[in-house]
Amino acid sequence: MIYASHADLGGRDGFGAVMPEPEGELFHAPWEPRALALTLAMGATGAWNIDMSRSARETLPDYAQLDYYRIWLAALQRLLAERGLLQSDELAAGRALHAAPPLPRLLRAADVPAVLAKGSPTERPATAPARFSVGDAVRAIAIAAGHHTRLPGYARGKRGVVERVHGAHVFADSNAQGLGEQPQWLYTVAFDGVELWGAGATPGLSVSIDAWEPYLEAAA
Repeated sequence: MIYASHADLGGRDGFGAVMPEPEGELFHAPWEPRALALTLAMGATGAWNIDMSRSARETLPDYAQLDYYRIWLAALQRLLAERGLLQSDELAAGRALHAAPPLPRLLRAADVPAVLAKGSPTERPATAPARFSVGDAVRAIAIAAGHHTRLPGYARGKRGVVERVHGAHVFADSNAQGLGEQPQWLYTVAFDGVELWGAGATPGLSVSIDAWEPYLEAAA
């Protein structure tokens, strides 16, 4: 089975023109803020983590046919159903029909501003020295992952240079699979446009991505 993730659209053709929207235009329909609120409230319960949530969104089979907040709603429905927090008869009825299962914690309305202001830092203590330093030449691994990953396909097998070292952070790949945080060193790696796109790249173009250490290997 080939694992497909719509997180990985960079560098691919066939999706039409990018349509700029006015700065600060956050919502396009009255239900969209509610979709955002539901997603944030359920994420705060601890029933899943942010990487599981991203994985649920980015692997929807009809992702390309859905607009932004419909993607969020479809992923929320999937996460709820997988954990027994939503039954099919409730979805059809549009209301709760069964007693709510217990949740690890609740996000109450009065606490929302403080919780959002605090955020969810991902930096963790390092368990080993960093393998790479600023200026090191590295190559992104060429093997396609069989699970949710944040390594763009267009960077796989490509050579870049470490620009920054960010410390150890929660590893999204393992966290999305429920395998624990497994903190890994995180780097910003710069790739020359010609390396990524070939001779047709815009002269002087450079693309930087944040990449965890398991994504990288030393390059000459």
